[in-house]
Amino acid sequence: MVFSSTVFLFVFLPVVFGLYCLIPERHVRNALLIAASLLFYAFGEPFVVFLMLLSIFCNYLLGLCMNGKPALRKTGLVLAILWNLGLLGVYKYAGLIVETLDLLPGIALPVPEIPLPIGISFFTFQAMSYVIDAYRGDIAVQKDPARLLLYITFFPQLIAGPIVKYKDIEAQLASRPLRPEQIAGGIRRFIVGLSKKLLIADVVSVAADHIFALPAEKLICPLAWLGAVCYTLQIYFDFSGYSDMAIGLGAMFGFTFKENFNYPYASASMTEFWRRWHISVSTWFKEYLYFPLGGNRKGKTRTLLNKWIVFFCTGLWHGAAATFVVWGLLNGAFLMLEGSGIIPVDKMQKRPALRLISRLYTLAAVVLCFTIFRADTLTQGFHFWRTMFGFGIADAAAKQVGISLLLRELDPLFLLTAGLAILFSFPVVPWLKRKCTAPAVQVLSYAGSFGLLLLSFLYLSSGVYSPFIYLNF
Repeated sequence: MVFSSTVFLFVFLPVVFGLYCLIPERHVRNALLIAASLLFYAFGEPFVVFLMLLSIFCNYLLGLCMNGKPALRKTGLVLAILWNLGLLGVYKYAGLIVETLDLLPGIALPVPEIPLPIGISFFTFQAMSYVIDAYRGDIAVQKDPARLLLYITFFPQLIAGPIVKYKDIEAQLASRPLRPEQIAGGIRRFIVGLSKKLLIADVVSVAADHIFALPAEKLICPLAWLGAVCYTLQIYFDFSGYSDMAIGLGAMFGFTFKENFNYPYASASMTEFWRRWHISVSTWFKEYLYFPLGGNRKGKTRTLLNKWIVFFCTGLWHGAAATFVVWGLLNGAFLMLEGSGIIPVDKMQKRPALRLISRLYTLAAVVLCFTIFRADTLTQGFHFWRTMFGFGIADAAAKQVGISLLLRELDPLFLLTAGLAILFSFPVVPWLKRKCTAPAVQVLSYAGSFGLLLLSFLYLSSGVYSPFIYLNF
């Protein structure tokens, strides 16, 4: 459990940022950020901090092995992979492994119920990428444990990403100027992310939660589509909002993080979608799994197999549930169909008349995949699919109830929010920036950010804030 939103916004962040600005020495600033990050993570779950510190210490020692002879380096790499994947295996997949073993004749093991540490998928992948990059010679081994500690524990992106690779901020750990324009831009980016979460994601989530909680017999086609689309909007604005907040906070403290989303719903293929969606995790799997498997260098069949493996692991990374695995395999299947030309998205892009069809196909594929991702079980997800395509079973009375439920969800606030969500899912803001370059526009953008902040505070005062989706992964 981390700080509540009000404590974070009104106490923790102002105090830490104020002290950071007052301290001139770089090493003292780093120490402050480490202490603040550990406090942030430890609030309510002190034991998990020791687990994270143990993980960092082990990866630090294994990283030092990369300065040794080839045999020591290979041993250190193998141990690092086993340690990090083993940590994920115990805390995320032990229950799934035992449940699978219990399917075998004569085996009836008790299923362990191990609480999932917040952010374990993110800080474990960061630590593992550091050791792998050191083994490859892409980075110098970090001998200062404090810098490695700051890299992994830095609170803005600790619990839900984006996954930051060590080589991208190696120089910033040693030296980073604190410029007023960077701070101002970071604050604005943080406010935008907070607003995306509170004013859009949390509003459309109400309809999504209501609809996915309905009994199967009350679900009708329009409700199923509404719930699926609302969740598709919710997960984008929730997760991209968190990424914006992390990038903005990083900028306030002098760090520059790479973008994690690039308007993925504007994609014209599922291949393009995955270049724009959760960029940090997709590039992580590409660099540390897809390329080592051979990438596209060993023929078309092997390439397709490698993509299947990557997307199976991507689904499993999100959690030990069949819904996540099937979601990953579905995405992999779409990429395989596009890569083999069965779904000719490349040809469609060359013909203006077919471009719209390509984009609509991509949006439909994304919505259908996220329906399985959101469903509590595969049975529920498949029932949603059947209902969305008119094969759900509902009598006249059930249909009338479903229509009443649909009309209840479509209140004015929801319609306004959903309309804005759909609009800003596409690159409207970059287009406006290109069209409006006058200095007054910059001033207006900061004034607009202040207005969004006030609206966010009003929303928080209502007490209906919900946790970020990706805190569960």
